[in-house]
Amino acid sequence: MTLPNPDHLNPEQLRALAAQLIQRVETLDQQVETMGKTVETMGQKINRDQTVIEKLTHGIAQLKRLKFAKSSEQLNPQQASLLDDLIDTDIAAIEAELQALQTALTPTEKKQKPKRTALPAEFPRTLIHHEPDNTHCPCGCALKCIGEDVSEKLDYTPGVFTVERHVRGKWVCDDCETLIQAPVPAQVIDKGIPTAGLLAHVMIAKFADHLPLYRQESIFGRAGLAIPRSTLAQWVGVTGVQLQPLVDALRDVVLGQQVIHADETPVQMLVPASKKTHRSYVWAYATSQFSDLAAVVYDFSPSHAGEHARNFLQDWKGKLVCDDFGGYKASFELGVTEIGCMAHARRKFFELHATNKSQLAEQALVISSCFYEIEREVHDLEPDLRRRKRQEKAVPVMDMLHAWMIAPRDLVPEGSAISGALDYSLKRWAALSRYLDDGVVPIDNNWAENQIRPWALGRKNWLFAGSLRSGQRAAAIMSLIQSARLNGHEPYAYLKDVLTRLPTQRASEITQLLPHSWTPV
Repeated sequence: MTLPNPDHLNPEQLRALAAQLIQRVETLDQQVETMGKTVETMGQKINRDQTVIEKLTHGIAQLKRLKFAKSSEQLNPQQASLLDDLIDTDIAAIEAELQALQTALTPTEKKQKPKRTALPAEFPRTLIHHEPDNTHCPCGCALKCIGEDVSEKLDYTPGVFTVERHVRGKWVCDDCETLIQAPVPAQVIDKGIPTAGLLAHVMIAKFADHLPLYRQESIFGRAGLAIPRSTLAQWVGVTGVQLQPLVDALRDVVLGQQVIHADETPVQMLVPASKKTHRSYVWAYATSQFSDLAAVVYDFSPSHAGEHARNFLQDWKGKLVCDDFGGYKASFELGVTEIGCMAHARRKFFELHATNKSQLAEQALVISSCFYEIEREVHDLEPDLRRRKRQEKAVPVMDMLHAWMIAPRDLVPEGSAISGALDYSLKRWAALSRYLDDGVVPIDNNWAENQIRPWALGRKNWLFAGSLRSGQRAAAIMSLIQSARLNGHEPYAYLKDVLTRLPTQRASEITQLLPHSWTPV
C-alpha cells in the first residue's frame, strides 16, 4: 500500500487517511488471529496424528513379535495357521492406516520395492487400452505414439484365473515436445495386482462363505496360482481399511431410524500374549422389517459389558427391540424406549412344556399363538391400519393373558420353573405391550436373531477371532455383505462394483454405494 505525503494533505484528507490506516490495521489483526487459530488447530491435529502413528507403530511391533516368536504348544497346526493369517491381515491394515496418516503429515520417501514375479503366461489375457481423449496437441499439431506402459492385473472367476493387460500409450508432439498419457486407473490397492473382482472374491469367500485364507490358497493353487496366504492377508487388511468409511456411513443410516433391533452372540477371541481364547461378543443392530430401509450393522466388542451398547447407540433416542439383557438398561434411563420381545417370553413357556409337559405352559402357548395369527394378518398393512387392527384384536387377548398370568402367580412355588416363566413376562409387561400402540414397532426380536446367524455359521470355520481388530474388521465387512443380502443383491456382484467405484467416489457421495442405495452401473 503506497501512502501519500502527509505534508500535501489537508485536515479532511488526513482524517480520511488515518481512518483508512486504522481499518487496515484492524483487518491485519483479524487475519493474524485467524492464522494463529489455524496454526493452533493444525498443530493439535498433527499431535493427535502423531499419537495415533506411535500407537499403530507399537501395534505392528507387537504383532510382528508375536508372529515370529516361538510357537506355543497350546495351538494345534490348524489354529496356528489361522493365527498367522489374522496377524498378517492386522499388520497390513495398520500399515495402510499408517500410510494414510504419514502421507497427510509429511511426504514419505519412495522405498525400493522388490521386482514382482510375472503372472503365468498361460493365463488368458484381455487387452484394455487407455488413451488420451484427444490426440491433438494444444499447439494444434497431431500427436504420435512413441511407446506404451503396460501393467497386468490378476482377475478370477471360480476355478479360472485371467489377466487384464492395461496398455497406456505415450503420445508426443514433434513440434513442442508435449507428452500426453492417460492416467493409471485408480484401484483399491495402489499398484497392486488384484482386480476388484479378485478382491471381492477373497472377501466374500472369507466373510460370507467363512473360508480361512489357508483354504483359499489351496483352492487358488488348483486353479494354477497358489497365492500365498500372507499376500491374501495383506489384501484383506488393506481392503477392510478402504471399506471402513462405507461401514461408518451405514452405521449413521441405521442410527437415523426410529426403531432398531439389537441382539448379541458370543465369539471366542484370542489373547495374543497367552495364546488362549476368551469370550467376546458381536452385536447386531438392524432396521425393522416394517422400515422402508433394510440394513444391519455388526459391532464387535471384547466383552458383554453394557458400555459397548451405549458406545454404539450414543445419543440415539429411539425404540430399541431387544431381549432382557441388562446392558441395555442404562440406555433406557437415558431416553431410549424399550420394546420387549414376545418370542423370548413365549420361549420360556415352550421350554417348560418341552421338559415336563406343564399344562400351564401349554395354555400360555395357546394364548400367545393368537398374537402371531394377528401379526400375520396385519403384516402387509400400512402402519396406522396395523395399529388399529392390533388395538381391535390383540389388546383384548393381551389383557386376558395378563389376567391369566396374575391369577396363578401366587399359587406356584417361589423359584420354580413356572414362576420364572411367569415373572419374565410380568416384569416386562409394559415393554411387551408397547408394540400394540405403534404400527411401526414389531412384536418380537426374531428379525435381529436372524441377522446373527451368519456369525453362528462362521464360528465353526474360523474357530476364533485373532484380535479385537480382526473381529472389528469381520464385523464391518459382514455388515456390508448381510445388508446387501437384505436388499436382494448378490454379495459378490455388489462388492465387486463397490470396490471398482470406491477409489474415485467422492466422500460426499459415499452413501450412493450403501446396499440400500446401490444400483449397478
